Amino acid sequence: MENQGGVRNKILILGFYNQNNCNMENKRNPLLDKSYQFSLLILEFCYSLQDNYKEYILSKQLLRSGTAIGALSEEAQQAESKADFIHKLAIANKEAHESHYWLRLLRDSQRFNIETESLLTQSEELKRLLISIIKSSKKQK
Repeated sequence: MENQGGVRNKILILGFYNQNNCNMENKRNPLLDKSYQFSLLILEFCYSLQDNYKEYILSKQLLRSGTAIGALSEEAQQAESKADFIHKLAIANKEAHESHYWLRLLRDSQRFNIETESLLTQSEELKRLLISIIKSSKKQK
């Protein structure tokens, strides 16, 4: 179904693209919620690395990839097509994998006395959620 402007109406229920129109204000989106909360934690974690350990290179890489997940997920909400929606979430998935890599590297380097397990767990959850949404969206084509 297309609306007057030719842009598909969409709703995200559990993060899935759907062509039906609905009031988005009443719907919770787990992907947007989780990615936003992850971004906030990444911000705090990276600034802590910079302040406490003067670590700027890895923290900037993690800050960029960790906050990109939420930004791309938000951007996907305004996708022009299902293919565009899937593409944006695929990029968010790549960013989630990159964030997971940086977190593992920071943990395993043993140069920093920092807790990464909670962020690693959350990045795993985001990766699984993104993969699930992408696969489900592809099946709906």
